[in-house]
Amino acid sequence: MEGLRTSSVSSIHIPTSISKTQFTKPKFLNFQFNPVPTSTFSRKTTSTSKLFTTMSSSPSFVSTPEPELEADSQAEKFDWYAHWYPVMPVCDLDKRAPHAKKVMGLDIVVWWDKNESSWRVFNNACPHRMAPLSEGRVDQWGRLQCVYHGWCFNGSGNCNFIPQAPTDGPPVSTSKKACVAVYPSTVHHDIVWFWPNTDPQYKDIILKKQPPFIPELDDPSYIKITGSRDLPYGYEVLIENLMDPAHVPYAHYGIMRTRQPKVKADREGGSPVELSIKKLDIDGFIGNQVQFGINKFIAPCISYADSSPVVDQGDDAIADTEKKPSMQRREALIFFCVPVSPGNSRLIWAIPKNYGVWIAKVPRFIHHSVTNIVLDSDLYLLHLEERKIMEIGASNWQKACFVPAKSDAFVVGFRKWLNKYAGGQVDWRGNYSGTLPPTPPREQLLDRYWSHVVNCPSCNSAYKGLNAVEVILQFASLAFIGIAGATKHNVYTMVAMAVVCFVGSKWLDQFIYKNFHYHDYDHAFR
Repeated sequence: MEGLRTSSVSSIHIPTSISKTQFTKPKFLNFQFNPVPTSTFSRKTTSTSKLFTTMSSSPSFVSTPEPELEADSQAEKFDWYAHWYPVMPVCDLDKRAPHAKKVMGLDIVVWWDKNESSWRVFNNACPHRMAPLSEGRVDQWGRLQCVYHGWCFNGSGNCNFIPQAPTDGPPVSTSKKACVAVYPSTVHHDIVWFWPNTDPQYKDIILKKQPPFIPELDDPSYIKITGSRDLPYGYEVLIENLMDPAHVPYAHYGIMRTRQPKVKADREGGSPVELSIKKLDIDGFIGNQVQFGINKFIAPCISYADSSPVVDQGDDAIADTEKKPSMQRREALIFFCVPVSPGNSRLIWAIPKNYGVWIAKVPRFIHHSVTNIVLDSDLYLLHLEERKIMEIGASNWQKACFVPAKSDAFVVGFRKWLNKYAGGQVDWRGNYSGTLPPTPPREQLLDRYWSHVVNCPSCNSAYKGLNAVEVILQFASLAFIGIAGATKHNVYTMVAMAVVCFVGSKWLDQFIYKNFHYHDYDHAFR
């Protein structure tokens, strides 16, 4: 996935609205964030490739002794519930309706409080009979209404209307038991974030601790493409995959263009990748890809990759950018990896770049269609891989997995952080037994509609529009046949038009199915 910037995805971007709210700098490894392009995220070394991989003259294999990944009882412990978590991009949330989401195993409802002009995050259960508030509506007074019995709640979670309570009776709506649990929430980098603790002591946590600040996402000179998708594999597997550039030529073969070595050892052109961990602590780690920039894992959710600018002179030639006027070009890959439940995660991506402004004019659903092809090409194997790891036990990962190459350094670093500081796995607080959900049929597993389209306004609108065009073409085909039979004039022209419309509707039907429902990727026949 780190090779996304070399694919057609990297050539398609749209702008997003830029938040002007200035948050305090995150604690992460004592970074100092400077304005881009002189951000300390970037390296000053010269880039010689479009892909986040490296050719190394040094040995590409390192020993990874098992004790490195064993849980350290002496280390400071990471608190999974003392951090902000991204929920969804604001552009994918409809202010007219409440939205059901799950993060850290918590069922939440996100809705727009028009009275306070802010997004709210509540526990997704009405205190009356536990009906999901996400199935309700936002009424004309801007209250969140449970449609089971009509109870209404304001932005503070207080119940201010119970239809069944007599007006001359006791004020039951003012009881604390009638209130909904409210999670602290904020909008940061055009994403809704929430703090996974409803204890009143965290009501103003935003004043003490803010979500991580990433300068490229707050810089109006950058165009950005954002999106999200729910994935049928867990948080750990998602992060590892995004930190692994070595899988790109293989798992995404034929989809993502990668730099080819002068001498190819195989069809895909895989080569040594020199990665290293510079610093690792409870807040994550800093990684380095020789010649190509800095990678960072900002615990618990963010995978950040900054690339040095490149000039493409053809499929096989990458020029020295220090000699070109485009040396100020910058691009980053920012992935927000959200733990949803065991065996499920949510990916929110943001790809900012300070060039290619024309890309902003490309419809957003086209960007997402390309990105979904990339995600689908390794989705099934990652789903099965996670089950293999669970069979042996996550604590035995190092013993079961042979990771001798430097290309695995980031994955090993993440597992080391997970075991040393975070208890070896996501803390679900006993809400799950530890077993993974059963594997559905392949077509259901790779279905894009429920994992992305319904949650994306752009893709959903395109889906409905293309379906309407398909129906119109079908009716047009019948109409041309009817006209030909009734008038007896220009029969051949009418029949030809009918055939064109019919064929067009069938082609469009396949296009809709492959782009909005299911597009298989068979590695054996690529």
